[in-house]
Amino acid sequence: MTQDPQQMRREPPVSGRPAAEPRSRGKGKGGAVKTRAKGRPAIRRRAARSVLPVIAGLLLFSGALRLSDGVSRALAADSDPPQEAPAETAIGACEGTPELLAAFDAREERVSRRETQVEDRMQALRVAEGEIEEKLQALQAAEERLSATLALSETAAEDDLTRLTAVYENMKTEDAAALFEQMAPEFSAGFIARMQPEIAAAVMSRLEAGTAYSISAILAGRNAAAPTE
Repeated sequence: MTQDPQQMRREPPVSGRPAAEPRSRGKGKGGAVKTRAKGRPAIRRRAARSVLPVIAGLLLFSGALRLSDGVSRALAADSDPPQEAPAETAIGACEGTPELLAAFDAREERVSRRETQVEDRMQALRVAEGEIEEKLQALQAAEERLSATLALSETAAEDDLTRLTAVYENMKTEDAAALFEQMAPEFSAGFIARMQPEIAAAVMSRLEAGTAYSISAILAGRNAAAPTE
């Protein structure tokens, strides 16, 4: 049985698939291209929408990694000292060692020179002290000799006065009185004071009244200025 071709196109397919709608004859290949072109922007927009979150997530993840890396480096820099600093310090110390040694040598030389000067001054002071000690000893010896000389002179003078007083005591009363009249009252009063009381009284009785009064006043006032207490 032969079917009409027009009828076969209109009947639905046996497999159950929907029959394709008849294309308009006015549309050819150009119409199909336009339909595809209209569908591509929508697909691209959907793809862009699905890719943007992924890119944003990657950017955020990369930023977090960089931030954590920077924090770790900062903490490591704060906790651990740089390893190159000791080497640089050692190099600087090695470079400054000659200057430092030269400064120490100069300081030691100054200190040594100062110590030498102080030692010289101390030696000069010791020499001067020795000379002063010798001079003091010489002065002390001279003073002792002078004291001995004065004591000898005083002893000799005392001996002379004692002998002279004894001579006056052995003279006749009128001769001794005549001699005392010629002496100064201060000088004759000294001999009267040294004589024995009875001989002095006999000589005083032979003197003139004015001479006897002057000698008496001198003898009385000799110890008047002496302290009583």
